[in-house]
Amino acid sequence: MPEIDRKEFAILRVLGEHHLPLGAAAIANELKSHGIDLTERAVRYHLQDLDNAGLTVSTGRAGRRITDAGKAELANARVADKVALIFARIDALAYQTRFSLTEGRGPIVINLSLFHQSEFDQAMKVMRPVFLSRFATSDLIATFSPGQRVADMVVPRGMIGLGTVCSVTVSGILLRHGIPVQSEFGGLVEVIGHEPTRFTDVVRYGGTSIDPVEIFIKSHATSTTAAVTTGRGKIGAGARTCPAIAREEVMGLIDDMSAWRIRGVLAIGMESQPLMEMEVDVGRIAFAVCAGINPVAAAEEAGFSTTSQALAAVFNYEDLDVI
Repeated sequence: MPEIDRKEFAILRVLGEHHLPLGAAAIANELKSHGIDLTERAVRYHLQDLDNAGLTVSTGRAGRRITDAGKAELANARVADKVALIFARIDALAYQTRFSLTEGRGPIVINLSLFHQSEFDQAMKVMRPVFLSRFATSDLIATFSPGQRVADMVVPRGMIGLGTVCSVTVSGILLRHGIPVQSEFGGLVEVIGHEPTRFTDVVRYGGTSIDPVEIFIKSHATSTTAAVTTGRGKIGAGARTCPAIAREEVMGLIDDMSAWRIRGVLAIGMESQPLMEMEVDVGRIAFAVCAGINPVAAAEEAGFSTTSQALAAVFNYEDLDVI
């Protein structure tokens, strides 16, 4: 794709991720988290081209929304262009994580899930056991009321927003301590006897433009509640790798994170050794991290309708609440 098309594809991608119209300023800010720096004026210029092509439409002062033709364009775009955006967003949000393990303060990364207001309390009862289990990244949450803004998103009328700690937070904290982490893939981990045993279904981040665990949740492939209550099921998790020389420091930092209720690391491998049936390159170690939206998977399994966006925003740790 030509460079200008790449920018317009990025704008389409941002609009496609949101349920409500966005203005040029909000789009420009969102693009920065994807590693794309465009001024508000430049965004307006590209939006005009997209309007003329029938891919976006103006809704007045509320901003633009993507059209059905625009959604089709996203679906047909080159995989490489889609993948570049999710990798850029993972890296950007990990970099923006500024959580201090000594002070217990600073920005972390959250996911955002939307629930119908009338169902939220019941859904929380279903999710609570997962939040309190080892199969959640944290039991800290944020709740957002209708009309409340989360980064560039606004919670729609009649909905409640639930912020959950994203597993990219773990990568961000390690990065802050000088340990580079590579996100390899997301997928399902089989739990037997309350212990994670192996990855069964995986989607590499290099082959998808959306969070893989979201795919598995919506295809009803998880059995998170069963994994927690009976010790047998499938949960969402991500595979990460880092230099093997940092293994001892990684283990220490993971212990430090748990003191602040940030957990979810299921297993850490040995140098150049497979972990849970995933192969590892020479000189590296692998570790598996629970998906931050595993509690939401339990709600979906119970029949509650949800809409989730992984990697939704950076959010101050000190503004989170214990469930």
